[in-house]
Amino acid sequence: MDHVSTGEAVAFWILGSLAVIGALGMVIARNAVHSALWLVLTMLCLGFLYVVNSAPFLGAVQIIVYTGAIMMLFLFVLMLVGRDASDSLIETLRGQRVAAILLGVGLAALIGAGLARSLGDVPAIGLTEANADGNVQGLASLLFTRYVFAFEVTSALLITAAVGAMILAHVEKAKEDAVDQVTRMKERFRPGNYPGPKAGPGVYANTMSVAAPARLPDGNGAERSISEILPIRELTADEAAPKGTEK
Repeated sequence: MDHVSTGEAVAFWILGSLAVIGALGMVIARNAVHSALWLVLTMLCLGFLYVVNSAPFLGAVQIIVYTGAIMMLFLFVLMLVGRDASDSLIETLRGQRVAAILLGVGLAALIGAGLARSLGDVPAIGLTEANADGNVQGLASLLFTRYVFAFEVTSALLITAAVGAMILAHVEKAKEDAVDQVTRMKERFRPGNYPGPKAGPGVYANTMSVAAPARLPDGNGAERSISEILPIRELTADEAAPKGTEK
């Protein structure tokens, strides 16, 4: 195929624009979670572009593996770690943002000039011969014949990175820091603690809100039943008034 159809051109301009917007949002966003979500948008657009260009296997891998697995795992790690937006704004090295912007612009100009020079006079070549026996078969043939060494090196690099991440995340505890069950029970029943189960919020209360304290036998509110991260809800006069049981 030596020309681009109207549908492919429209899909390219729409998906390409969304991919660029997602890339800019990833760089500009101050929150790490928002940055990851912008990157998800870019990866989705890339996957659809692969499908439009007669590479359904690459499109499926792009969406399932990178967008559906790696990026979702990255989001879960961010949520578990509790990355705050203020943490990413701390600049440990002075002038690193200006240097990063200048280097980024220079790298983009260098890559753009290289692509323009290498692809300017090259005619478009279709994928008919490569996909003669199917897209998956053609891709597998290239991966395990011509590019098998690069494929294995990339696999080893990913495994090494995973093992390194586990080693860095592993924290060894000294024997003196280990707490046995007897010590745990003493800490639990020490005066001032509350060893019994806490009442659920809203139990015997006049509302179903999880921010309303449970009622003790003397009628007072049990503040222990409310999570510390939830503000205590101010009840209106109607809500605080005793409710009658209708027959």
